[in-house]
Amino acid sequence: METSDAATYWDKVYAQRPAPADPQPNVRLVETVTALPPGDALDLGCGGGGDALWLASRGWRVTALDVSAVAATRLDRLARTRGLSDRITAKQHDARASLPGLRFDLVTAHYFHTPYGQDRAGILRSAAHLLRPGGRLLVVDHGSTAPWSWNQDPDVRYPTPQEVAALMRLSPAQWTVERADAPRRTAVGPDGRTAEVIDHVLLILRNE
Repeated sequence: METSDAATYWDKVYAQRPAPADPQPNVRLVETVTALPPGDALDLGCGGGGDALWLASRGWRVTALDVSAVAATRLDRLARTRGLSDRITAKQHDARASLPGLRFDLVTAHYFHTPYGQDRAGILRSAAHLLRPGGRLLVVDHGSTAPWSWNQDPDVRYPTPQEVAALMRLSPAQWTVERADAPRRTAVGPDGRTAEVIDHVLLILRNE
């Protein structure tokens, strides 16, 4: 799928949902980042904007990317409304094409899944190399299918965090896997339904 097709697909997905007035951060982000000192963060696939807004409210400077212009525009509007526009740069951008030429203390990729083809491991590896020493890459993937997921394929298999780390091919001399597990939680979907879901959580520290 070309960039224009991917953008059109995700624009339609977000346009069909009401713009959230108060998007919330992902649980795994909060539990991972709360104790960290603020710095520069890259949010890959910013979606509804809850993660970027939460990070900015805690002093982080956030570059938030999404292939959907609808998502990026909504986040930019919320950032301005909340007085956080100096801490959030929201951009429509296809990570398959390139990543920012900047350095970060945190890269976060929550549910960075898509129905169109992409070298996901390659993108995550490139994003990890944008980290400063001491920076962290947080990848949170689906480990189960929620009732509201766009992918209802009963045969879908979700790679484990360990498998995702292996596919990234990061040198153990430079990188340390700090967390790789599959916790459960009760999630709320866009339509208000709740369900127990599994998250695949991978946290990698750049040593040098």
